[in-house]
Amino acid sequence: MDILRTIAHRLNIVGAFKELGSTPERRRILLCLSVAQLLMQLSQLPITIAVPSVARHFDISYTQGAWMVVIRLLILGSTVFLAARLGQRYGTLKIFFIGLILLTVSSALAASSQYYLQLLLWSAGVGFGGALISANLNSLLVLGFKDTERGRAFAVPITSARMGTMIGLVVFGLLLEYMHPALGWRMVFLTSVPIGVFALWLTWPLFKFDLVKKADSEESQPLGIVGPTLMIASLLAFILMGIHLHTLWDSGPDSFVTETALVYHPAMLVVFLSLFLIFFVIQLASKQPFLNFGYFKQTYFSMALFSNTTFHLSMLSVLTLMPIIVEVGLGFSPSVTMLVLLPHQSMGLFLPVIAGWIYDRYQPKWLRPASLLLIAVGIGLLGLFAHQIPIYILPVLLFPASIGSALFNSPNNALVMNTLPQDRSFASGMLETTRQMGHTVGTITAAAIVGLSVPIVADAVSLIELQQSYIQGFRNSALTVVWIMLAGSIVAMFQYKGNKQTKQET
Repeated sequence: MDILRTIAHRLNIVGAFKELGSTPERRRILLCLSVAQLLMQLSQLPITIAVPSVARHFDISYTQGAWMVVIRLLILGSTVFLAARLGQRYGTLKIFFIGLILLTVSSALAASSQYYLQLLLWSAGVGFGGALISANLNSLLVLGFKDTERGRAFAVPITSARMGTMIGLVVFGLLLEYMHPALGWRMVFLTSVPIGVFALWLTWPLFKFDLVKKADSEESQPLGIVGPTLMIASLLAFILMGIHLHTLWDSGPDSFVTETALVYHPAMLVVFLSLFLIFFVIQLASKQPFLNFGYFKQTYFSMALFSNTTFHLSMLSVLTLMPIIVEVGLGFSPSVTMLVLLPHQSMGLFLPVIAGWIYDRYQPKWLRPASLLLIAVGIGLLGLFAHQIPIYILPVLLFPASIGSALFNSPNNALVMNTLPQDRSFASGMLETTRQMGHTVGTITAAAIVGLSVPIVADAVSLIELQQSYIQGFRNSALTVVWIMLAGSIVAMFQYKGNKQTKQET
C-alpha cells in the first residue's frame, strides 16, 4: 500500500482527482451518482444469491424463484433507452429522482411480500426504477464535467458499483446464512431502503443548481407511442430469446435442444427480427424518430458502443461460467465460487481510478484495446487450464481479465459520451442499452454453449462423465467469448480524439 501511495503521489493522481471536486456542485454530483450506482448494483446482481431462500419460503422451484431476478433484468434492459428519452423530454434530474423513489419504495414492498406474485410485481418496479436511474446517471455526470475530466469522473461511480457488488455478495451471504430463513431474504431487499433514502437526500439539492436548470430547460421532441412500444417489445423478445421460458409449461430441463426448446427459441428469434425490422422501417420514415439511427453513422460512437457490448458480454460470461466450472465441473460449494470471484471484483476498487486518470491525461489509443485483450487472455486461460489446476490457482488464471475489466469501463464510458456531445441523452441511453444487451448476449452465449455439451438426460451418464461434459462445455464457451473479445479489441483500436486536449499540469 505504501508503494501505491508513493506512485499516486509522484504522478499527482490524488491532485488530479481533487480537481473534480473544485466546486460544491461537482462534489455533490459525484457523491450523489456514486451512492445511486451503489444502490443500483446492490439491487441487481447480488440479489441472485437470495433465489434459493425465496424459493424455499414460497415453496416453489428454483427456476420459478429465479424469475424475481429475470423480471428485473427484463424490465431494466427493455426500458433503459425509454428512460433516457424521458429524461431528455421531462428533465434528466427529475426522471433520475423518480427512479430513486421507485427503486427504494419497490425494494421495501418486495421485502414485505406475502405472495410470490407480489414479489414479482415489486421486482419489476425495482427494474424500472433502475432503468430510470442508470439511463440518466451518465447525462448528469456530463453536465458537471468537461470531456477532459470524464475519464476520472466516471471512475468514481464505477468504483462505487464494484463496491456494491462486493458488499452485496458478502453481506447478503451472511444475512442468508445466519438469519432466520423467513427473514434473511427480506433483509436482503431491505438493505436498499436506507441507501435509497440517503441517495434521495443527496439528490434533492441538485434541483437548485443552475447547470441542471439550464440543461433541463432545453427543448426536446415528443416521444410518441409507436416507437417506444416497438423498441421495448423488440428488446423484450431479444432477452426472452435466451431465457428458457418454455420450462414454465413443459416442465423439462433448462436446455436449448429439447423438443420444446427447438420450437421456442427459434420462434422468439423470428419474433425479435420481425419486431425490430418493423421498428427500423418506421423510425427511418419518421420525421421525429424515437431512436435516431443517423447517429450511428458517426463511426467512433458506434465503434465505442460495440466495444462496450463486448466488454459487458465478457463480464456476464465470467459470472455465468465460474459457478459452472467451480460447482458443477469441479464439485465445490457456492461459497468457493464467491471466494474465487472476490479477487476479480477487488481490482475494480482502485484500477478504474488509474485508468480514468490515464485516459484524461494522455488519451492513449492502446488503453481500451489492451484492456479487452487482457480480458480475452484471462478467459482463454480459464477455458484451457481451469480443470487441470488446484482451485486456489483459478483467480491467478483470471487475473489478466480482472485487470482488463477494471481498466476498460471508465475510459470507454467517457469516450461514448464525448463522441456525441450534441445529444447526451441518446449517448447515455445507448451506453446503458448496449450494456444490458451485452449482459444478455453474454449469458445466452455462455449458457447455450455449455448446454449443448451436456447430455439432456443427466441420469443416463455417470457423475464423472457429467462433470467432464460440463468442463468441455465450459472450455468451448470460454474460447468462443475469447474470439468475441478479440473482435471488440480490434474495433476499440479506432478511437475518437475530439478536440486536441492539452496535457494537464502536474
